[in-house]
Amino acid sequence: MTPYIIAPLVGSVIGYITNALAIRMLFRPHRAKYLFGHRIPFTPGIIPKEKGRIAASVGGSISDNLMNEEVMEKNLLSDELLEKLSNGIDHFIDAQRKNDETLRVFLSHYLSEKEIDEAASKGSDDLTELIYKKLADSDVGDKIAHASVAHVMAKMQHFGSGLPGGNRREGIGDLIGKGIRKIFGQSGADATSQLINSLAEPVEHALAGNINEILHNNSREIVGNLITEESQALLSRKICDLLAGKDHELAQARDSLVQLYVKMIRERLPRILAAVDISKIIEDRINELDMAEAERLILEVMDKELRAIVWLGAGLGFIMGFINCLL
Repeated sequence: MTPYIIAPLVGSVIGYITNALAIRMLFRPHRAKYLFGHRIPFTPGIIPKEKGRIAASVGGSISDNLMNEEVMEKNLLSDELLEKLSNGIDHFIDAQRKNDETLRVFLSHYLSEKEIDEAASKGSDDLTELIYKKLADSDVGDKIAHASVAHVMAKMQHFGSGLPGGNRREGIGDLIGKGIRKIFGQSGADATSQLINSLAEPVEHALAGNINEILHNNSREIVGNLITEESQALLSRKICDLLAGKDHELAQARDSLVQLYVKMIRERLPRILAAVDISKIIEDRINELDMAEAERLILEVMDKELRAIVWLGAGLGFIMGFINCLL
């Protein structure tokens, strides 16, 4: 009866020790050991010895199967993530609706005062230059002169007409026309009308020249002062006031931001993945790990499984010892 007990127990102990030692030899020793100038077999352990190959294999596998373009795009553009992004923007907007900070104070959370002033100044200068060029190089003066002369001539023809109560008084142009007709007849009135119309063109031309000169010489300063005043006034306004009554515009802005995110992922992700060598990053990171740290991490993750392997060895040893007794 004793052999039927001792043999399985011995087999169980041998199986337990063998598997425990095999698992230990995966990591230990961390470095090669030498005796009389010759490397002792099985040193270093399997994982330290093959660390470089394992790192390259793991990096390539993760890059090809877990972090490739298809997988990354699928996760980054998933309905769940897009909904979280949209809800996050809405939450941010709702918080700003109650924000009584001025725009300057709000920006100061992200930028220094110097950066805010420089950005405002740069924006004002760029906008001033753009508007100045449009005013100086376009036919704005011609259009203003044409509209002004047309307006004056219309006023001359209809001044005094359309009084309240239904009364209608003849315009200055009508009175002058009647007087000329009485004195010089219809031909005199026609000649006077032609004279007035003929004067309109040179007056308009002269007026346009003066306006264009004014715009060319002074519009930069005038526009610059206006834009600077408005930009400073904008920085002094409260965030909640700026967002008040802008529900439709804010909803459009949120949708635009989400669409911009989608577009950037679809267009830029391939370039990013091509520029960032994920396989090399993972390989280098694994190679940089100290073996003691790597051993600790692996054992933390697989402690339960490795213990199961050890006890499985004990169980198999017990069974083999029992079978040996039967044979």
